[in-house]
Amino acid sequence: MGGEIVNLSRRRFLQGGVAAGVGLTLGLHVPAAAQVRLRAAAGATPDVAPLAPNAFVRIGPDGVITVIAKHLEMGQGTYTGLATLVAEELDAAWEQVRVVGAPANAALYQNLFWNGMQGTGGSTAIANSFTQFRKAGAAAREMLVAAAAAQWEVPAEQITVRAGEVRHAASGRAAGFGELVQAAANQPVPEEPLLKEPAEFRLIGTRIPRKDSVHKTTGRAVFTQDVQLDNMSIACVTHPPRFGATVRSFDASAAREIPGVREVAQIPTGVAVYADTTWAAMQGRDALKVEWDESKAEKRGSDTLWKLYEELARKRGTVARDDGDAAAALAKGAKTLEATVRVPYLAHAAMEPLNCVVRLGENGCEIWNGEQFQTPDQRAVGELLGIPPENVVIHMLYAGGSFGRRANPHSDYVLEAVNVAKARGGGSTVKLVWTREDDMRAGYYRPMFLHRMRAALDAEGRPTAWHHRIVGQSIMSGTLMEGRIEEGIDPASVEGVVDLPYGVDNVYVDLHSPQVGVPVQWWRSVGHSHTAFAVETFVDELAAAAGEDPVTFRMALLQGQPRWRGVLQQAADRAGWGEPLPKGRGRGIAVHKSFDSYVAQVAEVSVDGDRFSVDRVVIAVDCGIAVNPDVVRAQMEGGMGFGLGAALSGAITLKDGRVEQQNFDGYQILRLDQMPRSVEVYILKSTEPPTGVGEPGVPPIAPAVANALAAATGKRLRSLPLRLA
Repeated sequence: MGGEIVNLSRRRFLQGGVAAGVGLTLGLHVPAAAQVRLRAAAGATPDVAPLAPNAFVRIGPDGVITVIAKHLEMGQGTYTGLATLVAEELDAAWEQVRVVGAPANAALYQNLFWNGMQGTGGSTAIANSFTQFRKAGAAAREMLVAAAAAQWEVPAEQITVRAGEVRHAASGRAAGFGELVQAAANQPVPEEPLLKEPAEFRLIGTRIPRKDSVHKTTGRAVFTQDVQLDNMSIACVTHPPRFGATVRSFDASAAREIPGVREVAQIPTGVAVYADTTWAAMQGRDALKVEWDESKAEKRGSDTLWKLYEELARKRGTVARDDGDAAAALAKGAKTLEATVRVPYLAHAAMEPLNCVVRLGENGCEIWNGEQFQTPDQRAVGELLGIPPENVVIHMLYAGGSFGRRANPHSDYVLEAVNVAKARGGGSTVKLVWTREDDMRAGYYRPMFLHRMRAALDAEGRPTAWHHRIVGQSIMSGTLMEGRIEEGIDPASVEGVVDLPYGVDNVYVDLHSPQVGVPVQWWRSVGHSHTAFAVETFVDELAAAAGEDPVTFRMALLQGQPRWRGVLQQAADRAGWGEPLPKGRGRGIAVHKSFDSYVAQVAEVSVDGDRFSVDRVVIAVDCGIAVNPDVVRAQMEGGMGFGLGAALSGAITLKDGRVEQQNFDGYQILRLDQMPRSVEVYILKSTEPPTGVGEPGVPPIAPAVANALAAATGKRLRSLPLRLA
């Protein structure tokens, strides 16, 4: 099409299932208070309103385009991706686009995959917004074109737009977006604007600078810890050392002697200390003497829980999948194998510990937070305060990571912050600060799980039976998502197993969900974080028992699965699969689908006695259209590193019900010298709708490394973290 895109060359490009039920939200009312904030964000002056065709785009008279992002930016590149979608269809110059976080308003900013809820998670931000945000940009473009056509008295079909400039080539006329804002605002808002074909994309699919990089590298990015409000107290809370314990009594006399401490109050989750500074609040909290009522506390340690899990694994659970007759096929198998896999509790351990600012008013509440779960948090706070959820105003700030933790199913730290403010009386403003130790010892965790697997091979080495028993706590039980539990099966416990892609005729999966007093929730990649390890290490064992190469074995079992096979073959080819390695080195592979994306990883390891290093990782990913390939690569690298850290050293352990780890000395995340020297990411080209990239890089790395260690040493490791001795 040359350098410009003409309206008539466009057609409606609605991507598969993403388009279904996805509207532009045109005509939706934006509350007056939100309009004021968004006008200010767009640089509007009192007498010149911005062009605001929908809830997601504002164009100011200065030509600045403000994209209102409905999803949290916590390092995963959401602000950049959403802005790219708008700028692509608007034909804007990337430099004139900026991004602000949307207010909490599910009517306008719901996650279209979440049944009316606003929130960020499940690697859905770009996937659910792909058509919606493109339509938002396309609508604004059509209104600008219509305004120019009316002013210049020329057919709209002759007008082109490029890099923020509207042109009419025949007359030589041109105008920037800002010059047309007032006239465009009077144009009707198109309900079905025309969208580009993929071949016309200029920004989507290219590497463009992230919108949050400059703010973060210059210190201008605003996180919750940066918020300073008038008459604001800093609060720290002492939590019970065992889960389920409550305050019986406390002595605050020593705490009140700390300079800067202003008040001490009991709240439902512990005892809060209010102070002028964070340091004073921490010192005051440490000076408290609290007697705990542990009559209902969880007092079992990790060893006791593992014994319970092992007992349950010997019993039939609730059936999640039953195809064919796995028991009969096992009995007839020419060769049978069995493996038990254990994975521990894991902390989220984000760079920014939990925090939240709350200001209570006469009839409402304001919250400043790295907000991941707007709608559930609004509802929970409204219920606590006895006010309508819409009276809970949430300002979404940057978050320094989350990995699921800020999307707490019980709104735990947000409610704690509100309770802290409430305990001081009406009109109080409080910043709740959790230390790293709070986050490590009083938080929520990825559940520990035990997998017991059995399989049979026929005389030709082909698997004929797969029997898989899973034991671990339910994440969704007792939460607002409990409705997703069907017939006793929490889908978050069995995902990655019930949808086993390999061609095995007889598959049986069952589940035990024991009641344990340790709070659990989703962790980056949720159930896939442990099911991929169990499945992919066991598949490698089956390949070895069949005398087959692990890649060849998998490819034979993935007939009719082109996207699975595509990433598997790409990773193997790029890694030089089959090329000999020196003694003491090994190469392993794993492939997994999560959040509708397909990822294969090859790990190369070096072994020296009972120590090893991961030297190289090759990653192939099929995530549909890669909106920003650089962000996709970063998420694959980061997800792999996150998963590798857990595979090498991640574990939360309990002794008599108490968490043994306190900080990064006891709970080690990936160290710089543990990062593979070479990490290569290959993105398969696709015209499929975009799918998740924030989480799918995590699941394959642990099994890939375990399989590489088996190749190097002949030893099968079936528990995480990985230990050779």
